[in-house]
Amino acid sequence: MNSNAPRKSLAAIFVLCWLGLLADGYDLYVYGATLPGLIGRPPYNATPAAAGAVGSIALVGMLLGSLIVGTLTDRLGRRRIFVSALALFSLAMLACSMAPTWELFAAFRFTACFGVGGLLPTAVALTNEFAPPGRKSLVLGAVLTGPAVGTVIASLSSLALLESSGFRPVYAIGAAGLLITPFAWVLLPESPSFLRTQRRTAEADRIEDAYGLPRTTDATASTLRTSPTRALFANGTTRTTVLLWAVTVLSLLTIFGVSTWLPQIMRTAGFGVGSSVSFLLAYSVGAVVGTVLASVASQKVGPRPLVVTGFVSAAAALLLMAFNPPAALMTVLAAVAGFGGLGTQNMINDYIAQFYPAATRATGLGWALAVGRLGAIAGPSYGALLVGFGGGVPVAAMAFAAPALLGAVLMFALRAKASGVPAPAPDTEMVA
Repeated sequence: MNSNAPRKSLAAIFVLCWLGLLADGYDLYVYGATLPGLIGRPPYNATPAAAGAVGSIALVGMLLGSLIVGTLTDRLGRRRIFVSALALFSLAMLACSMAPTWELFAAFRFTACFGVGGLLPTAVALTNEFAPPGRKSLVLGAVLTGPAVGTVIASLSSLALLESSGFRPVYAIGAAGLLITPFAWVLLPESPSFLRTQRRTAEADRIEDAYGLPRTTDATASTLRTSPTRALFANGTTRTTVLLWAVTVLSLLTIFGVSTWLPQIMRTAGFGVGSSVSFLLAYSVGAVVGTVLASVASQKVGPRPLVVTGFVSAAAALLLMAFNPPAALMTVLAAVAGFGGLGTQNMINDYIAQFYPAATRATGLGWALAVGRLGAIAGPSYGALLVGFGGGVPVAAMAFAAPALLGAVLMFALRAKASGVPAPAPDTEMVA
C-alpha cells in the first residue's frame, strides 16, 4: 500500500460524479414530471398510450447506453466515457425543449436516455475505485443521492414552470449538464485499474500516488482486455450475476412505472397538476433521505439487507396507497415508496459495485442496468395500461407493489458471496 498522503483532493472526483448523476437524474425523471403538461395539451396533444410508448422507447435507449457504454468504459477509459455521456444527454435535452413535433421529441428523448444509461455505471465505478476502502458504501451512497436530488429539482421545475410556461423550459434546464463537462475533462483522473488493463502501469502508479490510493494489481488484466463480459460468469459468479439482473429488472420496473405515472395517476384521482407533481416531489425526497440513511447502515451491515428492506417498504407503502388515504398520508407514503424505489436501486448498485473486481466493475454495472432496463421499458407501458383501464390509484398501487415484493424475495435468496469466488482485494471486498 502506498503510504504517501494524497496531494490531490478526492472530493473533486466525488463532487463531479455527484453533479453528473444529478444531471442524469433530472434528465431521466423529468419526463414523468412533465407528463401532465404533455398529455392532451398542445403542441403535441399526446395520448396516454403514445406517452407510455415514448417512455418505453426512450428507455430502450437507456438499455443500449448501459450495455454499450458500460462495456466500453472498461475498454476505452472512464474519464472519456463520463464526459461524452454527460455532453450527449445534455445536448439531447436542449433538443427536446425545441422539438417541433412529437416524433422529433421522441427521437431526442431516446438519444438523451442513451447518454443517461451510459453515465451511471461509469460514475459508480469511478466513485467506488477512488473511495477509501473502509468507507466505500458511505461515499458511494452519498454520490448516489445525485439522481434523486435531480428528480427533486425536476419536480420543483415542473411545479414552477409547467402550468405557466409549458414543458419546454423544464427540458431546457436539463442542458445545464453542459456546464459540468469542461470541469470533468480537466479534473477527473483516469481509473488506475483501467490503466493497468492497458499495461499503462507507470501512469496508474502516478495517479495512485497523487490521490494516496493503495497500490493495486490485477492478475487477470490480459483476459479482461479481450473479454470483460465473460468475466461476469467466471469463478462461480453465474448464479449471482443472473439473480442481480433479475432483481434489477424488478426494481427498475417499479421505479419507472411509479415515477412516470404517479403524477398522472394522481391527476386522474382528482388532484390538480401542481398537487399531482408534488407527490413525485415527495417520492424524490424520500429517495434522497432514504439513500443517505441506507448508505450509513450499509457501511455496517452491507447493502443486501437494505435492498430487502427497501423492496418491502415500497410494497407496503404502495399497498397502503391503494386505500386512498388522506392527501397528507398519501404524501408520506409516496416518500416511503421513493426510499423503496430509487433508494433501493442505489443499494443494488452498491452491492454490484462491491461484488465485481475493479477491472470489470463498470461492465458488471452496465450489464445489470442494461438487462434491468427491460423492466424500466415495461414500466411506463405497464402504467399506461393501468391508466387506460381506469383503475385509478388502488389498481395501480397494488400492481406496482407486486414486483417490489418479488424483488425482496429474490434479493433475500441471493448469497452474500457467490461460491467459488476468489478472496477479493480490499477495494473489492463484499460487505454484505
